[in-house]
Amino acid sequence: MNRRRVLTIAAAGLLVAPARAMPTAVWTGRAMGAEARIVLRGADPVRSRRVFARVEAELRRVEAHFSLHADSALVRLNRDGRLARPAPEIRAVFDLAGRVWQASGGVFDPSVQPLWLATATGGDTDAARALVGWQGVRIDADEIALAPGMALTFNGIAQGHAADRVAEMLRAEGFGDVLIDMGEVMALGRSARRAWQAAIAAPDGTELARVELQDRALATSSPAGTRIGGGKPHILHPAGLPPRWATVAVSAPDAAAADALSTAFCLMEAAAIGHALRQFPGARIEAITDDHGCAIDFG
Repeated sequence: MNRRRVLTIAAAGLLVAPARAMPTAVWTGRAMGAEARIVLRGADPVRSRRVFARVEAELRRVEAHFSLHADSALVRLNRDGRLARPAPEIRAVFDLAGRVWQASGGVFDPSVQPLWLATATGGDTDAARALVGWQGVRIDADEIALAPGMALTFNGIAQGHAADRVAEMLRAEGFGDVLIDMGEVMALGRSARRAWQAAIAAPDGTELARVELQDRALATSSPAGTRIGGGKPHILHPAGLPPRWATVAVSAPDAAAADALSTAFCLMEAAAIGHALRQFPGARIEAITDDHGCAIDFG
């Protein structure tokens, strides 16, 4: 079971919906390599089948942009060092990644892919670390290009992006009471009734906090949720420093930002986290624990 499923079973699995006497449709599948689920209220069976078919098409589109396990735009960029005429959605994710990279002082860096592979396979991590640096990514009007030897991973942002794309589509369809679980959780709803309730948990299932989600996303990251390369945490600091926090949960108006920030914050000191949060209005820490499992009051 991968990190995202551990966290989503612990957190999203405890989500409860507003009590409402209306039809409910549930879709399950996969998104960016993880199990995914959508709970859609207010759609009859015929309409829900049509909507879920569009959801699956949109998720295939996201996979075609950012998967590392198919012939995606990202795989071609890593292989060729350049990507001509990137789609607007790709440029938007690159823009957000650059904003989080800057806000985090370079801690969030999608160019850690060579370092991640070297760590996972027992390769030369010093040589791989020399290839890391978002400043080596060139984004022009018609092309994205990488410095020689660079490679990117968007595993710290792409699942949130997928949730945002699906949420945008469902809003356009007129749905206002929806749970989207793509590893990061997005809950839609502006009803006067009770909002979606989420329990935030550590990878071992220990409940850390409960929050309400209403037109809001929640992302939880835990470096030890998955171990690589002889037991090393899978969330890597570009400079080789150890994670600072055991579990971080961030909520934000959009899932991609919550995803990226929760990943970055696992590696950052409290003062740096506060500085980064101020650059993303609406984002906030919902839970943060140290290596002893002690919850930190970040308010």
